[in-house]
Amino acid sequence: MARKDALSSLRAILIRRRDALRNALNGDLTLLRELRSESPGDVIDAAVDTAQDEISSQLAEVEARELGSIENALERMDSGAYGACEVCSGKIPLARLQALPYATMCIECQRETEESGGHWMAEHQAEA
Repeated sequence: MARKDALSSLRAILIRRRDALRNALNGDLTLLRELRSESPGDVIDAAVDTAQDEISSQLAEVEARELGSIENALERMDSGAYGACEVCSGKIPLARLQALPYATMCIECQRETEESGGHWMAEHQAEA
């Protein structure tokens, strides 16, 4: 029962983080539109604006990836697949889920996938 309660708590955390990321991404896009609508004063201002746009864009990209992972985790919760490793189907330890609530693999499968550059996961899933 403790795992079920913990998973319920993780759902609330994921929903709050998802909403925060959506708000941040909406703000980032608004800011970029505002920056583009203003005409730069000189070459240095234009360079600074371009650098700031690039940083904002990269941050938005990272946040968008995290948002996608969170939405995937919420879908897995709805389907009953949350907490199970996508590769070996074993239970993902609760400590891992608490550290990374949108983890889709157990630590062993994640490590093997990273070490093999993603090839191990595809081979392992083909065997299953």
